[in-house]
Amino acid sequence: MTDIISKRDGRGVATLTLNRPGKHNAFDDELLSALLTELRACRDDEQVRVIVLAAAGKSFCAGADLNWMKRMAGYSAEENYRDARAMAWFYQELSTIAKPTIARVQGATFGGGLGLLAACDIVVAAEDAVFGLTEVKIGLIPAVISPYIRKAIGHRQALRYSITGERFGAEEALRLGLVHKVVAGSELDHAVEMLCRELLENGPAAMAAVKSLLYGANEDDLQKEGQFTSGCIAEVRVSPEGREGVAAFLEKKKASWRMD
Repeated sequence: MTDIISKRDGRGVATLTLNRPGKHNAFDDELLSALLTELRACRDDEQVRVIVLAAAGKSFCAGADLNWMKRMAGYSAEENYRDARAMAWFYQELSTIAKPTIARVQGATFGGGLGLLAACDIVVAAEDAVFGLTEVKIGLIPAVISPYIRKAIGHRQALRYSITGERFGAEEALRLGLVHKVVAGSELDHAVEMLCRELLENGPAAMAAVKSLLYGANEDDLQKEGQFTSGCIAEVRVSPEGREGVAAFLEKKKASWRMD
């Protein structure tokens, strides 16, 4: 089974679907690499004018895959840095691609999955969707996605939700600015379709210029932030607390710092 299903219609709408429903579309380096390959194919295809990022099954994206987390737990600091740097580069390419992107969101979206939303231009969510920057629960941090979360919801809100790890619903995501539109689950496809039609009325070069206008001046900053945040998560992953938290999560045990 392929991790990414890529479809294009005759109008130039490309839909890239995360296809790990049994794992709630949790991602690893292989899935991100496959998604990046598809994004670049869309970027280079002049017929593609709009990109929709969707997900199969009940959830949009549960964050990092358990098997990947197991591998990362055994990585050295340098290996963790290289791994995190590749992820940071992926998010930068998703955010700055010169074509409008729409995220179609249902169910749960946690951790790095929120980075996918924050890096997309427009986000439409089902009213029962649930979100959370839950990394601190296992002694980690939302590092490489933090620049995109901060830009989406602001510094104060990014700090709150990153430091509490609390979950929140679609209406709160709308209030924060992480989500642009909330609809009933049965109306999700229709809402995305209406946005696609709106975008298809616009000049492709003009939309690309808008993204360049808003991102171009900050592209160097994104690269610097990517280097910095990659170093941060590499250090945290190999720290005693980080290793304990991941091990406790994988073994379904209680980490020593938990007071509940």
